Amino acid sequence: MRLLLIRHGDPDYEHDCLTERGRIEAAALAEYLRGERLDYIYVSPLGRAQETADYTLRATGRTAVTLEWLREFPAKVDVNDSPVLQEAFPDTRRLTDGTFCHRIAWDMLPRFYYASSDYHTEHGWRRSEVARCSDMEAVYERVCRGLDELLSSHGYVRQQDGHYRAERNNDDTLALFCHFGLTGVLLSHLWGVSPFVLWHGTAALPTSVTELYTEEREKGIAMWRCTRFGDCSHLYAAGIEPSFSARFCERFEDDTLH
Repeated sequence: MRLLLIRHGDPDYEHDCLTERGRIEAAALAEYLRGERLDYIYVSPLGRAQETADYTLRATGRTAVTLEWLREFPAKVDVNDSPVLQEAFPDTRRLTDGTFCHRIAWDMLPRFYYASSDYHTEHGWRRSEVARCSDMEAVYERVCRGLDELLSSHGYVRQQDGHYRAERNNDDTLALFCHFGLTGVLLSHLWGVSPFVLWHGTAALPTSVTELYTEEREKGIAMWRCTRFGDCSHLYAAGIEPSFSARFCERFEDDTLH
Protein backbone atom coordinates (compact mmCIF):
# COMPACT_ATOMS: atom_id res chain seq x y z
CA MET A 1 0.00 0.00 0.00
CA ARG A 2 1.06 3.56 -0.63
CA LEU A 3 0.10 6.66 1.38
CA LEU A 4 0.29 10.19 -0.01
CA LEU A 5 0.09 12.87 2.69
CA ILE A 6 -0.63 16.11 0.85
CA ARG A 7 -0.57 19.52 2.49
CA HIS A 8 -3.07 22.17 1.40
CA GLY A 9 -2.01 25.17 -0.70
CA ASP A 10 -0.81 28.53 0.61
CA PRO A 11 -3.41 29.37 3.27
CA ASP A 12 -5.50 32.34 4.25
CA TYR A 13 -5.91 31.15 7.84
CA GLU A 14 -8.27 33.96 8.81
CA HIS A 15 -10.87 32.86 6.25
CA ASP A 16 -9.83 29.18 6.12
CA CYS A 17 -9.33 29.17 2.37
CA LEU A 18 -6.52 29.44 -0.16
CA THR A 19 -4.77 32.61 -1.16
CA GLU A 20 -4.47 33.40 -4.85
CA ARG A 21 -1.00 31.91 -4.69
CA GLY A 22 -2.46 28.83 -3.02
CA ARG A 23 -4.94 28.36 -5.86
CA ILE A 24 -2.11 28.49 -8.39
CA GLU A 25 -0.25 25.88 -6.34
CA ALA A 26 -3.34 23.66 -6.09
CA ALA A 27 -3.82 23.80 -9.86
CA ALA A 28 -0.20 22.72 -10.41
CA LEU A 29 -0.64 19.91 -7.90
CA ALA A 30 -3.80 18.74 -9.67
CA GLU A 31 -2.00 18.64 -13.00
CA TYR A 32 0.70 16.47 -11.45
CA LEU A 33 -1.77 14.17 -9.68
CA ARG A 34 -3.71 13.71 -12.92
CA GLY A 35 -0.96 11.26 -13.90
CA GLU A 36 -0.85 9.50 -10.52
CA ARG A 37 -2.81 6.43 -9.50
CA LEU A 38 -5.19 7.54 -6.74
CA ASP A 39 -7.38 4.67 -5.58
CA TYR A 40 -8.91 6.40 -2.57
CA ILE A 41 -8.96 10.09 -1.65
CA TYR A 42 -9.61 11.42 1.85
CA VAL A 43 -9.83 15.07 2.86
CA SER A 44 -9.72 17.21 5.99
CA PRO A 45 -12.98 19.07 6.68
CA LEU A 46 -11.20 22.45 6.79
CA GLY A 47 -11.74 24.82 3.90
CA ARG A 48 -8.13 25.19 2.80
CA ALA A 49 -7.75 21.41 2.42
CA GLN A 50 -11.15 21.02 0.77
CA GLU A 51 -10.33 23.73 -1.75
CA THR A 52 -6.94 22.19 -2.53
CA ALA A 53 -8.45 18.74 -3.03
CA ASP A 54 -11.22 20.11 -5.23
CA TYR A 55 -8.71 21.03 -7.95
CA THR A 56 -7.51 17.43 -8.06
CA LEU A 57 -11.03 15.99 -7.92
CA ARG A 58 -12.11 18.09 -10.89
CA ALA A 59 -8.93 17.25 -12.82
CA THR A 60 -9.27 13.51 -12.25
CA GLY A 61 -13.04 13.11 -12.15
CA ARG A 62 -12.72 11.43 -8.74
CA THR A 63 -14.67 11.84 -5.51
CA ALA A 64 -13.37 12.04 -1.96
CA VAL A 65 -14.42 11.18 1.57
CA THR A 66 -14.12 13.86 4.27
CA LEU A 67 -12.72 12.59 7.58
CA GLU A 68 -13.09 14.73 10.69
CA TRP A 69 -9.85 13.55 12.28
CA LEU A 70 -7.82 14.80 9.28
CA ARG A 71 -8.38 18.43 10.36
CA GLU A 72 -5.31 20.36 11.52
CA PHE A 73 -4.21 18.95 14.87
CA PRO A 74 -6.58 20.75 17.25
CA ALA A 75 -4.89 20.28 20.64
CA LYS A 76 -4.94 23.47 22.75
CA VAL A 77 -2.08 24.49 25.05
CA ASP A 78 -3.08 26.53 28.13
CA VAL A 79 -0.08 28.58 29.29
CA ASN A 80 -1.88 30.42 32.11
CA ASP A 81 -0.57 28.24 34.96
CA SER A 82 2.90 27.64 33.55
CA PRO A 83 5.57 30.39 33.64
CA VAL A 84 7.78 28.08 31.57
CA LEU A 85 5.23 27.87 28.77
CA GLN A 86 4.54 31.60 28.93
CA GLU A 87 8.20 32.03 28.04
CA ALA A 88 8.20 29.14 25.55
CA PHE A 89 5.22 30.61 23.69
CA PRO A 90 6.08 34.33 23.50
CA ASP A 91 3.66 37.05 22.41
CA THR A 92 0.66 35.01 23.51
CA ARG A 93 -2.42 37.21 23.16
CA ARG A 94 -4.41 38.06 26.27
CA LEU A 95 -8.19 37.83 26.33
CA THR A 96 -10.46 40.57 27.68
CA ASP A 97 -10.44 38.95 31.14
CA GLY A 98 -6.65 39.14 31.25
CA THR A 99 -5.97 35.44 30.76
CA PHE A 100 -3.83 34.09 27.94
CA CYS A 101 -5.48 32.54 24.89
CA HIS A 102 -4.67 28.97 23.92
CA ARG A 103 -1.67 28.11 21.72
CA ILE A 104 -0.84 25.26 19.35
CA ALA A 105 1.76 22.74 20.48
CA TRP A 106 4.34 23.18 17.70
CA ASP A 107 4.62 26.97 18.13
CA MET A 108 6.98 26.48 21.08
CA LEU A 109 10.38 28.16 20.70
CA PRO A 110 13.04 25.62 19.66
CA ARG A 111 15.32 26.17 22.67
CA PHE A 112 12.56 24.81 24.94
CA TYR A 113 12.28 21.75 22.69
CA TYR A 114 16.02 21.17 23.09
CA ALA A 115 16.03 21.95 26.81
CA SER A 116 13.89 18.94 27.75
CA SER A 117 14.55 15.45 26.45
CA ASP A 118 10.91 14.63 27.16
CA TYR A 119 9.97 16.18 23.82
CA HIS A 120 12.34 13.87 21.91
CA THR A 121 10.90 10.42 22.61
CA GLU A 122 7.77 8.41 21.85
CA HIS A 123 6.63 8.26 25.48
CA GLY A 124 8.53 11.19 26.95
CA TRP A 125 6.45 13.88 25.25
CA ARG A 126 3.44 12.64 27.22
CA ARG A 127 5.24 13.74 30.42
CA SER A 128 6.22 17.13 28.98
CA GLU A 129 5.01 20.52 30.20
CA VAL A 130 3.09 21.02 26.95
CA ALA A 131 1.24 17.73 27.47
CA ARG A 132 0.54 18.58 31.12
CA CYS A 133 -1.02 21.91 30.19
CA SER A 134 -3.06 20.77 27.20
CA ASP A 135 -5.45 18.18 25.85
CA MET A 136 -2.73 17.03 23.47
CA GLU A 137 -2.51 13.41 24.61
CA ALA A 138 -6.25 12.80 24.28
CA VAL A 139 -6.42 14.52 20.89
CA TYR A 140 -3.34 12.63 19.70
CA GLU A 141 -4.95 9.31 20.61
CA ARG A 142 -8.14 10.29 18.79
CA VAL A 143 -6.23 11.08 15.60
CA CYS A 144 -4.24 7.85 15.83
CA ARG A 145 -7.41 5.83 16.26
CA GLY A 146 -8.80 7.47 13.14
CA LEU A 147 -5.69 6.59 11.15
CA ASP A 148 -5.64 3.00 12.40
CA GLU A 149 -9.32 2.50 11.63
CA LEU A 150 -8.73 3.78 8.09
CA LEU A 151 -5.71 1.54 7.54
CA SER A 152 -7.56 -1.43 9.02
CA SER A 153 -10.42 -0.91 6.57
CA HIS A 154 -7.82 -1.20 3.80
CA GLY A 155 -6.28 -4.40 5.18
CA TYR A 156 -3.51 -3.22 7.54
CA VAL A 157 -4.21 -3.74 11.26
CA ARG A 158 -2.00 -2.15 13.92
CA GLN A 159 -0.55 -4.49 16.54
CA GLN A 160 0.36 -3.79 20.14
CA ASP A 161 4.08 -3.53 19.39
CA GLY A 162 3.43 -0.90 16.68
CA HIS A 163 3.81 -2.90 13.46
CA TYR A 164 0.87 -3.52 11.13
CA ARG A 165 -0.48 -6.96 10.28
CA ALA A 166 -1.12 -7.22 6.56
CA GLU A 167 -4.42 -9.06 6.56
CA ARG A 168 -5.20 -8.05 2.96
CA ASN A 169 -1.93 -6.78 1.55
CA ASN A 170 -2.35 -4.67 -1.58
CA ASP A 171 -0.77 -1.97 -3.73
CA ASP A 172 -3.57 0.59 -3.42
CA THR A 173 -2.78 4.29 -3.12
CA LEU A 174 -4.53 6.37 -0.43
CA ALA A 175 -4.23 10.15 -0.84
CA LEU A 176 -4.87 12.25 2.28
CA PHE A 177 -5.30 16.00 1.79
CA CYS A 178 -4.53 17.47 5.18
CA HIS A 179 -2.13 19.72 7.13
CA PHE A 180 1.49 19.99 8.24
CA GLY A 181 0.87 19.68 11.99
CA LEU A 182 -1.44 16.73 11.45
CA THR A 183 1.12 15.07 9.14
CA GLY A 184 3.66 15.20 11.98
CA VAL A 185 1.19 13.35 14.21
CA LEU A 186 0.45 10.68 11.58
CA LEU A 187 4.14 10.04 10.89
CA SER A 188 5.01 9.92 14.59
CA HIS A 189 2.35 7.24 15.11
CA LEU A 190 3.46 5.15 12.12
CA TRP A 191 7.14 5.34 13.13
CA GLY A 192 6.87 5.28 16.93
CA VAL A 193 8.56 8.65 17.53
CA SER A 194 7.64 11.94 19.19
CA PRO A 195 5.53 14.32 17.07
CA PHE A 196 7.73 17.18 18.34
CA VAL A 197 10.66 15.67 16.41
CA LEU A 198 8.65 15.99 13.18
CA TRP A 199 7.25 19.43 14.03
CA HIS A 200 10.63 20.94 14.88
CA GLY A 201 12.81 18.99 12.48
CA THR A 202 10.84 19.10 9.23
CA ALA A 203 8.78 21.52 7.13
CA ALA A 204 6.21 20.35 4.59
CA LEU A 205 5.49 23.38 2.41
CA PRO A 206 2.09 24.11 0.81
CA THR A 207 0.89 21.40 -1.64
CA SER A 208 3.94 19.28 -0.86
CA VAL A 209 3.59 15.51 -1.13
CA THR A 210 4.94 13.03 1.40
CA GLU A 211 4.99 9.44 0.16
CA LEU A 212 5.11 6.24 2.21
CA TYR A 213 5.01 2.60 1.21
CA THR A 214 4.43 -0.51 3.27
CA GLU A 215 7.32 -2.95 3.39
CA GLU A 216 6.63 -6.60 4.17
CA ARG A 217 10.01 -8.23 4.75
CA GLU A 218 8.30 -10.98 6.74
CA LYS A 219 4.99 -12.44 5.62
CA GLY A 220 2.14 -10.45 7.14
CA ILE A 221 4.34 -7.94 9.04
CA ALA A 222 4.27 -4.46 7.51
CA MET A 223 6.08 -1.26 8.35
CA TRP A 224 5.99 2.17 6.69
CA ARG A 225 8.94 3.63 4.77
CA CYS A 226 9.08 7.20 3.50
CA THR A 227 10.40 7.55 -0.06
CA ARG A 228 9.96 11.31 -0.22
CA PHE A 229 9.05 14.01 2.28
CA GLY A 230 7.56 17.40 1.45
CA ASP A 231 8.10 16.98 -2.30
CA CYS A 232 7.37 20.20 -4.20
CA SER A 233 8.72 19.08 -7.59
CA HIS A 234 5.33 19.73 -9.22
CA LEU A 235 5.71 23.41 -8.30
CA TYR A 236 9.24 23.68 -9.64
CA ALA A 237 8.13 21.91 -12.85
CA ALA A 238 5.45 24.58 -13.28
CA GLY A 239 7.92 27.40 -12.60
CA ILE A 240 6.37 28.21 -9.21
CA GLU A 241 8.49 29.06 -6.17
CA PRO A 242 7.10 27.19 -3.13
CA SER A 243 5.41 29.29 -0.46
CA PHE A 244 7.20 30.09 2.79
CA SER A 245 4.36 28.90 5.04
CA ALA A 246 5.62 26.38 7.68
CA ARG A 247 9.09 27.92 7.73
CA PHE A 248 10.76 30.66 9.76
CA CYS A 249 13.57 33.00 8.72
CA GLU A 250 17.02 31.58 8.03
CA ARG A 251 18.68 34.51 9.82
CA PHE A 252 17.09 36.44 12.67
CA GLU A 253 18.11 39.68 10.96
CA ASP A 254 16.06 38.76 7.86
CA ASP A 255 13.03 40.50 9.42
CA THR A 256 10.61 37.98 7.94
CA LEU A 257 8.96 35.33 10.09
CA HIS A 258 10.29 34.63 13.59
